[in-house]
Amino acid sequence: MFFGTFTLIILYLILRYILAWITYFNNLDTRLGNYTWRWSYDYHVVGERDISDLDEKAFVRLRRKKNKIITLMYSVVMIMFIVSMSLLSKFLIFFTS
Repeated sequence: MFFGTFTLIILYLILRYILAWITYFNNLDTRLGNYTWRWSYDYHVVGERDISDLDEKAFVRLRRKKNKIITLMYSVVMIMFIVSMSLLSKFLIFFTS
């Protein structure tokens, strides 16, 4: 139970760090919006690069960086969910036995 609690605390700190990066990217350009939980693709096609990179390289690259950070955030949230379910099951096993 100690390891699970420690892991959740570490993952929470990582999540707060990632959220700070998302806020930073949101403040760099107003066109990205003020969204934390949403990717900023307009019409993304799987497997194809965004052709608007030719129009505005800086904005498109900033948007791609933000999208990678948001993907990392979702993966950390999923890992936190799995660890919390494991910790909850250990608590239930401890208190019912």
